[in-house]
Amino acid sequence: MHPEESYMEYFTEVASTDREAMDKINAKYGERAKILTRRSIRIGGVLGMFTKEGIEMSGYLSDDIHKRKKLNLETEKKKIIETAKSDKTIQNVLNEVQSLKEYFDSSISGVEKKHSSIETIENILSENEFSFSYIQSISDKLKRSLTIDELEDLNLVKNKVSEWIGESININKTDSFNTSKVVILVGPTGVGKTTTIAKLAATHGFNSQSKYAKSVRMITIDNYRIGAKKQIETYGEIMGIPVACVESYKELEQKINLFQDADLILVDTIGKSPKDYMKLAEMREMLDACGTNSEVYLAMSATTKISDVKEILRQFEPFNYKSIILTKLDETMRIGNIISVLSENNKSLTYLTDGQVVPQDIEEVTSKRLMRTVEGLNTGYLVVGSES
Repeated sequence: MHPEESYMEYFTEVASTDREAMDKINAKYGERAKILTRRSIRIGGVLGMFTKEGIEMSGYLSDDIHKRKKLNLETEKKKIIETAKSDKTIQNVLNEVQSLKEYFDSSISGVEKKHSSIETIENILSENEFSFSYIQSISDKLKRSLTIDELEDLNLVKNKVSEWIGESININKTDSFNTSKVVILVGPTGVGKTTTIAKLAATHGFNSQSKYAKSVRMITIDNYRIGAKKQIETYGEIMGIPVACVESYKELEQKINLFQDADLILVDTIGKSPKDYMKLAEMREMLDACGTNSEVYLAMSATTKISDVKEILRQFEPFNYKSIILTKLDETMRIGNIISVLSENNKSLTYLTDGQVVPQDIEEVTSKRLMRTVEGLNTGYLVVGSES
C-alpha cells in the first residue's frame, strides 16, 4: 500500500454526462479531486426497466495543495517575524499602535462613565414622564455645555435644565383671537372641547378686558353626543351669548354669514377618534364653510400618554391647526409627556384649562406656569425673556 493512502479520502459520483459528473466533483471537492476511473453505467428506471446511460467517476482527494499552502503560509510568517525583529522602524510603529490603542481604550471607558449629576437629571425627567429622546437631548446638551466643575454643582445643573426646558416650550400668544373672525376647536372625544369653548366665549365676551372682543357667537356641529347641544345652549343662556346648532356644510355657512356682525365666532366640533379617518375627513370638509378668515386650534388633554400625543398631532394635521389648547391640567401631576412631544414636533400652546368652572379655569399659557408641574427641578429660577 502506498504510504500516503492511509489518510486519503475516496469518492464516487454518478451523473448523466461527463460534464455533469465533473461539475459535481469540482463543486464538492474543488482542486483536491483527482480522477482514477471512469465507466459507463445504466441509471434510473424501475425494476431494471427504462434505464438510461450514465457515467460513474471515482477518485481520491489530494492533500498536496493544502500541504503546499500551509508550508508557504508558515514560511511567509517566519519571514515577516524575522523582518520585524531586525527592522527597528517597524517595531517602533508597532509600539506606537499599541500605545494609541491603550490611550483610546482608557478614553472610551472614561466617556462611558456618566456623571452623577447627569444621571440625577435623567431620573428626574423620567419621573416627570418626559420622552426618552427629549431626555437624551438634555443629557447631551449638559455634556456639551457644562464643564466638569460645573457638573459638580447639582443646583447649577438643575437651573440650567429648567431654563432649557422653559425655552423649549413654544408659546402662541392669544392676540390671534383678536384678528381671527372664526376660531374652530377640534380634538379627540372627551378632552373637554365644549367646556373650553364656553370658557373662551366668557374670556373674550362678557368677562373680557378691553383688549378682547366684545361681541361673541357660538356654533356647535356636535348634535350627536347626548346632552352636547343642551350643554352649550345652557352656557350661552347664562352668558347671554347667542348659540346656533348646525348639521351640514350649508347650515354652517349660513350661520357664519348670519353672525358677520360679531367680533368673534367660536365653533365647537364633534369629538373624533384619531383613528376614524373617514369621519375626520368629512368634518374637515364641513369646516371649510367657515371661510378663509378662520383658524383651527387643537384641544388635547394633559393626561394623554406620549404615543397617543404623537398620533393625535399626526391625525389632526390636515386641519392645519395653529396651536394647541391644553385641557384637564388639574387631572394630572406630570406633563413632561406634553412638553417633550410638542417641543420635538415644533407645536405651540395657547391656553390651558385646569378645572370645570366657567370662566375661571382657563388661562394663557406661560413657561413658568407649565414648569410648576415639573417636580425635582429649580423651576422658581426659570427666567424666559419673552415672559414676565
